[in-house]
Amino acid sequence: MPDVRSVLAKAAQRLGERADAELLLLHVVEQPRSWLFTHAEDVLGMDVQTAYAALVERRAAGEPVAYITGRRGFWSLDLEVTPATLIPRPETELLVELALERLPPDTGVTVVDLGTGSGAIALAIASERPRANVIATDASAEALAVASGNAQRLGIANVSFMRGDWLAPLGERRVAMIVSNPPYIEAADPHLAQGDLRFEPTSALASGEDGLDDIRRIVIDGREHLQSGGWLLFEHGWNQGKAARALLLKAGYAQVFTARDLELRDRVSGASLRA
Repeated sequence: MPDVRSVLAKAAQRLGERADAELLLLHVVEQPRSWLFTHAEDVLGMDVQTAYAALVERRAAGEPVAYITGRRGFWSLDLEVTPATLIPRPETELLVELALERLPPDTGVTVVDLGTGSGAIALAIASERPRANVIATDASAEALAVASGNAQRLGIANVSFMRGDWLAPLGERRVAMIVSNPPYIEAADPHLAQGDLRFEPTSALASGEDGLDDIRRIVIDGREHLQSGGWLLFEHGWNQGKAARALLLKAGYAQVFTARDLELRDRVSGASLRA
């Protein structure tokens, strides 16, 4: 019977990388990563081998690891994800960092996360600012069910969930901050038919001919829902920083900026509503 080391080696060869092979095996055996180092010579039973082989083949066919395991880490949180939600990505943590810089630790203001998906951004902010009132909106009932489930499982109580298109659920309410990771890929971008993106909801990825349709709407409608001096922050593509700033300036926002991610690519733009 093969041991852990040999089974992993075979899977890594099949997938072309070891990291995914390890994550899938740990999911099957329900163990932390340290288990791999202390049990490398353990023999795996046929039931584990069979289950593991099935997951490896799903990954080899292109299915994202996060959808196979139903989990993805984001910020300090372990989130449930499903094909109804976008898979949270490390670069989106920059949006959380920028939001927290503008939210004092003792703040009691209201923050809205638009298109919350799994709830990653809303829950990360809420966990760091427990006195803030965080509202998470999404047009998808399935996504909201995932997000609210994550909030309950993680014990984060200062988040409420509202179904609707972008800012529509707020009615005439004004808030201190609006954050969003909206769709921003061009509808004809060939990458949508490649890799992990093939399995993610297109509605959470693509936004019109230039990828900016939803960002335009958020920028314009945001003026009607921000308090004086409030902040709008949103993620966008690496080549959309200039266009994002132009949209914010045209709409009359102040303190317009673009922040770069760890790979020095334009990633998040934002501005405040003039007092």
